[in-house]
Amino acid sequence: MKTLILMASSILLLFVCIQNKPEKTFSANYISIQQDTLLTASMKRGKVVYEDFCMQCHMETGEGIPGTFPPLAQADFLLENRVKAIKAVKYGLKGEVKVNGAIYTSIMAPLGLYDDEVADVMNYILNSWNNTSSKMVTEKEVAQIEK
Repeated sequence: MKTLILMASSILLLFVCIQNKPEKTFSANYISIQQDTLLTASMKRGKVVYEDFCMQCHMETGEGIPGTFPPLAQADFLLENRVKAIKAVKYGLKGEVKVNGAIYTSIMAPLGLYDDEVADVMNYILNSWNNTSSKMVTEKEVAQIEK
């Protein structure tokens, strides 16, 4: 009889444990924190790329040089033309470009960056100097952009 009671108790305990087992779920907060961490790391790397390749023309503040090199700070072109902006960083840019109502015709030579470096510098630019982008640029996205 004691064995039967012990077995029943064990089965009941097992049943209760199974019913109360927490499921592995990822909350929206966890995913948001993870994306913020990835973006922050990408921006940190992107700042180094910016300082090495972009700052000479677009300046430390991203304001560019009026009439010569377009601004990146609060630049409507970057925020409204994501693919064209990534393409410009990846392959360079020739011809006319309109930024914040002003026309620029200078040439941006190809920088020779790897796709991950393009993604990082784009994340830095798109989230600096009062620019904000809700979507992180990824290496995969850059790789899909063709000349």
